[in-house]
Amino acid sequence: MNHQLELRHLRTIAALFDAGGVARAAERLNLTQSALSHQLKQLEDHFGLSLFERKSQPLKLSPAGQRLHALAQNVLPAVADTCRDIARIRDGAAGSLRVAVECHTCFDWLMPAMDEFRPRWPEVELDIVSGFHADPVGLIHHDEADVAIVSEKDTNEPMYYFPLFRYEIVGLVANDHALAAKSQLDAADFASETLISYPIPDDMLDVMRQVLTPAGIAPKRRSSELTVAILQLVASRRGVAALPAWAVAPYLERRYVTALPITAQRLYGELYAAVSKGRAALAYVEDFVDTVKATCAASLPGIELL
Repeated sequence: MNHQLELRHLRTIAALFDAGGVARAAERLNLTQSALSHQLKQLEDHFGLSLFERKSQPLKLSPAGQRLHALAQNVLPAVADTCRDIARIRDGAAGSLRVAVECHTCFDWLMPAMDEFRPRWPEVELDIVSGFHADPVGLIHHDEADVAIVSEKDTNEPMYYFPLFRYEIVGLVANDHALAAKSQLDAADFASETLISYPIPDDMLDVMRQVLTPAGIAPKRRSSELTVAILQLVASRRGVAALPAWAVAPYLERRYVTALPITAQRLYGELYAAVSKGRAALAYVEDFVDTVKATCAASLPGIELL
């Protein structure tokens, strides 16, 4: 028997166990579901037995799968630590990561990612540039930030953009609103409503930039800094909103408001980490991006890693 076992096999087992299903695991590994299923079948054919109990939900490890998962838990962290140590030798362990953001909901996932990153790189000065910034990339130019979390890549900027993740933006209405009975929200549905959003310019608001402005619709506006305040206003029929699905998932589970797709094609947003090209290859910068993607994949429902 050929006993070759690769790291990608262990990553597959770990992702399937953590995610509890093929769809979520494929997102974490940045694979299609068919590619992940094929990889798992190859691994099971290699060993000649099943590694998961297919009928269980979430997926449950077989005894052989449990043994491989135990190996993955020991080997994968050790490999990551070793690669990190070698990178420290190559690039040096000290530096700074001052992170600026242009999205209000970014703080929900940025703080856990930073908490995960900090003990791995204790010599790196880690900080969040306080406040919301309409032009976080500009802070990098002025040496006031090292990383900017942005929703679009600007090809005119001399920056390297690390892709993070893609997410759906859903329309939110009160449960007893007439629009709640629809299968989706179209641009015209916003015309007579008050759009409640974070206090940001229209060209930075996905629903305006991608849907309403092209349709020539300019709804009345109201703003709030807090997600929960926006949802309270929506629930009390003061207006409608468009927010990331992952950010409002806990409220949707409690049926606090009703969520609807925006247009038949659905509305999506993307996030990137922008850094100066001279810093993009630094080990701690790359590891920070990897940490962000891993923590977000584990905690934000419905996102798709880029």
